[in-house]
Amino acid sequence: MQISVDVQAAAYLVSAVLFILGLKGLTSPATARRGNVLAMVGMIIAIAVTLLSPDVRGYTLIVIGGMVGAVIGIVVALKIRMTAMPQLVAMLHSFVGLAAVLVAVGTYFNRQATGHLDTLLMAELSAGVVIGAITFTGSLVAFGKLQGILSSAPLVFTAQHWLNLALGIATIALAVDFAINNHLFSLYLIILLSFALGVLLIVPIGGADMPVVISMLNSYSGWAAAATGFTLQNELLIVTGALVGFSGAILSYIMCRAMNRAFVSVILGGFGVGEEGEASPMALAAEKGVKAAGVEDAVFWMNNEGARVIVVPGYGMAVAQAQHALKELMELLEERGATVKFAIHPVAGRMPGHMNVLLAEADIPYEHVLEMDEINPEFPTADVALVVGANDVTNPAAKEDPSSSIYGMPILDVYRARQIFFIKRSMRPGYAGVDNLLFYRDNCSMLFGDAKAVCEDLVTALKAG
Repeated sequence: MQISVDVQAAAYLVSAVLFILGLKGLTSPATARRGNVLAMVGMIIAIAVTLLSPDVRGYTLIVIGGMVGAVIGIVVALKIRMTAMPQLVAMLHSFVGLAAVLVAVGTYFNRQATGHLDTLLMAELSAGVVIGAITFTGSLVAFGKLQGILSSAPLVFTAQHWLNLALGIATIALAVDFAINNHLFSLYLIILLSFALGVLLIVPIGGADMPVVISMLNSYSGWAAAATGFTLQNELLIVTGALVGFSGAILSYIMCRAMNRAFVSVILGGFGVGEEGEASPMALAAEKGVKAAGVEDAVFWMNNEGARVIVVPGYGMAVAQAQHALKELMELLEERGATVKFAIHPVAGRMPGHMNVLLAEADIPYEHVLEMDEINPEFPTADVALVVGANDVTNPAAKEDPSSSIYGMPILDVYRARQIFFIKRSMRPGYAGVDNLLFYRDNCSMLFGDAKAVCEDLVTALKAG
């Protein structure tokens, strides 16, 4: 069974509308589930219609590839932990980039054999190869940094920017040569130089900028898909790629604003990452003049009718999977007449929306979860700020220390709360490698330990009291 071109165009239009509605749904936690469903329906329609297209002449390889991909996807989806979601997203971006390169190269040799090459198509192939190759290797480097395979510290060397500029100019020159003169060696050099550029663009970016990198690579993967759409003359792929490309670019801009960082500065370099010894956290705290507290101290402050508690989740919560314990803690405190809210920084975690997803997974009501601009005015009236592994986004150095690499980045005003309890495994700095000045405040006490275990101890102590 095959469908006509008109039916295919109409179905693609429906899919495009569903994708747009899906993106709109993802702008709010309350409608995110519906947005996902709409986008999935759009994708099902798009795949079904494409398979019924007259251009499809055989299904054997498609079925084999689909089955292999489905098995891998199902296994990964079932086994992946939420803490590993950022690196999974980076890896998926790399697949899109590699697919763009392979489609461009395959189309070139196919069209060359049939004699249907022209300058416009060659230019489209060049764009697809460049964007796809940069996305592929850049995403692999991001995956390596997030997974801990590579150091999260920025790798900077002399004349790095000049080298990137030279490679960029050479790549553009080779792309022009390939488009006009059809030199095969230019295509191979474009691929190699673009692979190198992808690595060189990401290695100087430090850990603290990783959320921006993820959204930036998301944008790149969209443009790679759009370039593939032009190559295959598939309108829906062009539309879908443009949607992903623009949404990723807008998100990158929003993330940079949240960090008070210029997008160009993120691309050209990142925050440093320091190393801390493996001494006892209590010993390091005493050595540095930092107060350590017990679970009973925190319960004493929170277990009061009318108490105002603000919870600040971070990557430490994600690693420990402490969101469910926090949900139980919230419910117990509310039963005792306390008010509990959750403060979300735009770049908390390792990717945009990381904390929102985890809190939603624990069924914490959306109205309890507030963004930075909404919650910051409430910190001065908070009795307790409970920080669960959120380091850099609570660091007053961003406001007080002009020499700090995070100076100027908007933070959650945790330091303005009456009392702060900071749950942390050790005295190590956060992903930015910057010592947190919050630890040395008179109103801050450390609760050392695994975030989930500490939160469960808080619940137990509350129940006992």
